[in-house]
Amino acid sequence: MILKNYKSFRFLIISVGIAYVLHKLIFYFFKISQETFYYSIEKLYCIFFILSVLIFLILLKVKERSFEQLGMFFLFLSSIKIIFYYMLLRPILKISHYDTTTEKVNFFVLFILFLTIETLLTIRILSEKE
Repeated sequence: MILKNYKSFRFLIISVGIAYVLHKLIFYFFKISQETFYYSIEKLYCIFFILSVLIFLILLKVKERSFEQLGMFFLFLSSIKIIFYYMLLRPILKISHYDTTTEKVNFFVLFILFLTIETLLTIRILSEKE
């Protein structure tokens, strides 16, 4: 049990690390300036990573108490996370004095990436036998 949780955390850390390196390389090769971004890439990765870890830990606790409710709890936590992310995104949406298209795309790509990782981790938890 603990070994499987360790593998899941390792998967989370490695996939986020690889995504971060690729993200920085893409910005470097396409010469995309991050100086005008409202949130730095590092800050966004930290926020998204911390929330993913919290969701994963909560799901592990829910699994111990009520395995049948795990999927619904994942959907509930994801909904709360979406509301939080919208509050993070609002300042970017309100900026009008420069083009924020790259920053918006960056935010949504990170959102989709972390949602995919969390979904894969939840599938891994759900596929375990009690």
